[in-house]
Amino acid sequence: MTSVLPRSVRAATERRATPRHYVMCPPTYFDVTYTINPWMDPTVPVDKERAMAQWSALRDTYLQLGHRVDLLEPLPGLPDMVFAANGATVVGGRVLGARFRHPQRAAEAEAHLAWFRAAGFTVVEAEYVNEGEGDLLVVGDVVLAGSGFRTDPAAHREASIVLGRPVISLELVDPRFYHLDTAIAVLDDTTIAWLPAAFSPASQEIVRRSYPDAIEASPADAEVLGLNAVSDGRHVVLPAAATGLAEQIAERGFVPVPVDLSELLKAGGGAKCCTLEVRA
Repeated sequence: MTSVLPRSVRAATERRATPRHYVMCPPTYFDVTYTINPWMDPTVPVDKERAMAQWSALRDTYLQLGHRVDLLEPLPGLPDMVFAANGATVVGGRVLGARFRHPQRAAEAEAHLAWFRAAGFTVVEAEYVNEGEGDLLVVGDVVLAGSGFRTDPAAHREASIVLGRPVISLELVDPRFYHLDTAIAVLDDTTIAWLPAAFSPASQEIVRRSYPDAIEASPADAEVLGLNAVSDGRHVVLPAAATGLAEQIAERGFVPVPVDLSELLKAGGGAKCCTLEVRA
C-alpha cells in the first residue's frame, strides 16, 4: 500500500502514540437532503464518489498509523450515519448509547447498539438526549460534556453514572459549532485545543481554569472544522485546511496529519465526526 502519510509524520518522535480502536461507517448513502445544522444546504450537490474516496483515505490513515478500524454497516435512508462518533460513547468497555435530537438521525442509535451488543459489549440505552462523542469527549479521567444545541444537560449526569467518570459541563453558544467536538479537540490526556468564542463566558472560565495550557485555535481554523480532530497522543489527524492549527500543535510536539474531508464538511462533519473510539 502506498503511504498517504507525510514523511515528517513517519520521522517525528516528539510524543508517543497509543494504538487505538475505532469504529467507522462508510458513506455509502451519504447526502445532504435536510438541514439540521448551519453547514447543511440541500441545494449544494454532494459528490458521493469523492466523499467515499476521502473517507477511505481517512480510514487508511488510521490503519497506517497502526490503529484498528472496525466497520459499521451503513443503512439506506440514514445519510448521516457516516458520522459514527455520534452513535455512542465507550469507556472501560461500557457503552452509553446515543439518543438523537433530530428524528432524521434517530434510527442510527439502534444500529450502533446492535453492533456493540453483537461484539459483546455491555450496553446502556440512554434516557436523555445525547449525541455520543459529538458532545461527550473523554480527556484522561474526565469527560467534557457539551450542551446548548443537541445534548440535553440532564444527559451529563447520566453519562457520569454510566461511564464512571466525573463530567465537566460546558455550554456551546455558536450554532456553527453545534457539537462539542467541533469546538474542542482532545490531543492527549491533559491537553486540548479549543475555540473560546464557541462557549458561554462561564464555560470559557471553566476551560481556562481546567486547562490553562490549552491551545486556542483561530476562528479561521475552527471554521473549517479544524478542531474536529483525532489524536492518538502523538499524531493528530485534522482537516488539511486548518494550517494554522497544524502549526500550533506541531509547536507542542504533536505531529499533524492533514486529511481532506471537504465533501463531508458539507454536512458539518470532519475526521472526529467519522470516528468513534472504543475504549476497552
